[in-house]
Amino acid sequence: MKRIVVMLLCIVSGIPLGRSQEADPVWGIKFSGFVKTDFFYDTRQSSASNGLREGHFYLYPDNVLYDEAGKDINANPSFHILGIQTRIKGDISGPDAFGAKTSGVIEAEFFGTGESDINGFRLRHALVKLDWTKTSLTLGQSWHPMFIPESFPGTVSFNTGAPFTPFSRNPQAKLTLNPGFASFSLTAYSQRDFTSPGPDGNSSKYLRNSAIPGLNISMRVPAGESLTAWAGVDYKRIRPELRTATNIETGSTIGSLAAYGNIRIKSSPITLSVMGVYAQNATDLMMIGGYAVSGISDGVTEIKTYTNLNTLGVWADLTTNGRRVAFGLFTGYSKNLGSADLIKGAVYGRGNNIDYLFRVAPRITVTEGRLSFAAEVERTRAAYGTMQDNGRVDNTGNVCNMRILLSTIYRF
Repeated sequence: MKRIVVMLLCIVSGIPLGRSQEADPVWGIKFSGFVKTDFFYDTRQSSASNGLREGHFYLYPDNVLYDEAGKDINANPSFHILGIQTRIKGDISGPDAFGAKTSGVIEAEFFGTGESDINGFRLRHALVKLDWTKTSLTLGQSWHPMFIPESFPGTVSFNTGAPFTPFSRNPQAKLTLNPGFASFSLTAYSQRDFTSPGPDGNSSKYLRNSAIPGLNISMRVPAGESLTAWAGVDYKRIRPELRTATNIETGSTIGSLAAYGNIRIKSSPITLSVMGVYAQNATDLMMIGGYAVSGISDGVTEIKTYTNLNTLGVWADLTTNGRRVAFGLFTGYSKNLGSADLIKGAVYGRGNNIDYLFRVAPRITVTEGRLSFAAEVERTRAAYGTMQDNGRVDNTGNVCNMRILLSTIYRF
């Protein structure tokens, strides 16, 4: 009976019969993560559309909203405490397969998938990676290829430099070639939590219904030990409608391009990262922009054509590399560049009545062992106005918000 029980335990646990567990290669999962609590005070209101999860993921301040006495209702402060960025990660190691070293990652947090799901446990990353000598293949959900994990803003704020930098995670297949002097990547991706807008709100179906994935080609060029550069182009196509309001099938789509470059300079005392992005229909990247209806065929079929809203984003992040005390400074600028064609219908996007955004955010982090205390002052200015038929915004007026953020981070 004892032998039968042992055999059953071996089958359930995956231990081959007749071989000792110690004789097998070492593989499994190693957990890490952090517990993070944010305390933040804002001098101005920010609605759910201008940020996420009760303002925790902050984008920009609300426009003026006057009451009957002419007072700006949105010029009122707010305060909050949230721990929803708390995260757990599992790094998976396993035996070689198909001549490649294999590994995997599972990462999740308590950020939720929507405002009604705050504190909900949600997936961030879930991927498997195969590494050959000069080639690798990544399959699963990970960072959008325009987000560079080696060179991104080190802000205390969870926005990580958004809406000035592309910020998205996508299910994808990524092939990377590394001949030696540089590496080149080709990525095909879909949308999940970060999606394009359309007539029915934000949804992944607009990209799905185009019947082709988003495509990205990028390169990474190391130049010595201290300098690394990245550059790439991105293309996606969405199909906002399958049928018109008059119940006529429509195959109208809109394709959008993006181009970007990123440079990181790292030395013993400091690290500097700089990035520039030109993007069309960048809503799914948490940037301002989108697309609009540029024409309607007639009153019978009502088949629409579309035009992109174009966006420029630039940012720089400087940080010291002290182990105990580290200082940092983030600056970002985003500009509405308008549309190529005149707008003659509905507009879908984010911040379509904003001409430009500007942010400056100094920070300090003090670390002892696994515990860090961090403070950041983030000042964001938004130039609100009226969108014209060329997609640009005129008659602007500035509103500003000052966010004072204090954080505790305990890593494990």
